[in-house]
Amino acid sequence: MNGGAVLFFQCLIICVLLGIILYQQWIFRTGTQRKIRVIHKKLQEIIASDSSESIMVFTDNQDLQELAAQINDILEHHRKAKADYNRSEMASKKMLSNISHDMKTPMTVILGYLEIMRLNGKATTEMLAKTEEKAESLMELINQFFTLAKIEAGDMDLELSRIDICEICRESILDFYEILTKADFQVDVRLPESAVYIQGNREALERILLNLISNVIRYGSEGKYLGLLLRTEEKYVCIDVVDKGKGIEKAFAEHVFDRLFTLEDSRSRSVQGNGLGLAIAKNLALQLGGELSLESIPYEKTVFTVKLKNSCERNL
Repeated sequence: MNGGAVLFFQCLIICVLLGIILYQQWIFRTGTQRKIRVIHKKLQEIIASDSSESIMVFTDNQDLQELAAQINDILEHHRKAKADYNRSEMASKKMLSNISHDMKTPMTVILGYLEIMRLNGKATTEMLAKTEEKAESLMELINQFFTLAKIEAGDMDLELSRIDICEICRESILDFYEILTKADFQVDVRLPESAVYIQGNREALERILLNLISNVIRYGSEGKYLGLLLRTEEKYVCIDVVDKGKGIEKAFAEHVFDRLFTLEDSRSRSVQGNGLGLAIAKNLALQLGGELSLESIPYEKTVFTVKLKNSCERNL
């Protein structure tokens, strides 16, 4: 075979190889484009039907696999965001419904007594006392509602200072002394003899303890026990508010800090509550850089624990 024939065959082989390569590239491009169109169509269907499906791609193409995985992550995030929004919207509607109901009850009583006073032309001491009691109840409900709204909207700025947490615990118990005595509670207060300081907000901490102690009186009264214990750890100070009442079932425990979740759902339906106190306490604890947790064993021990950061300075 002469040199011209060899050169011809070499050129022919090169052309065939180039043709094969170009054909494979064309197949790859058209296959990839087809799969992209399938992904696009499926994504449109998922969005239109608002289904919980995911994108499935059967391919060895690593880029397409990563694209499908990222799209599925976005879809999952979208579904979670929508679920959170729906829960929030339902909670808001429930809040408005419950608040309206809770406001209606004392207002009805107030208006009833005022009507009696108007018809009789005079007001008895008992009527005035009842009217004042219901008016104060209504005002407290309104204050709690707007306090929680301000906290959740981020409009409440808590000024932190060095405060003695033992002093606040003592004062909080003393505020309830008469009520606890009349209800025949055994009060168990365990506080260090020396002051324990934290960087916190006095008003916020007082509100947390007020709500937790009120919660014990309202829902844990069957145990006739109220414990207030202060524990110090290396970096934290913990306040335990304890009762020995009916407790809170595990099915309700994770929802007990939800706004408008009322403990009569889990303890006693005969007891009235507006479901804002524990939500406020939880949010205030978070605002202070701490946390509020719950452990409950029915008829044995129910403990709400406020955990706050310890101050760098301490009076020894």
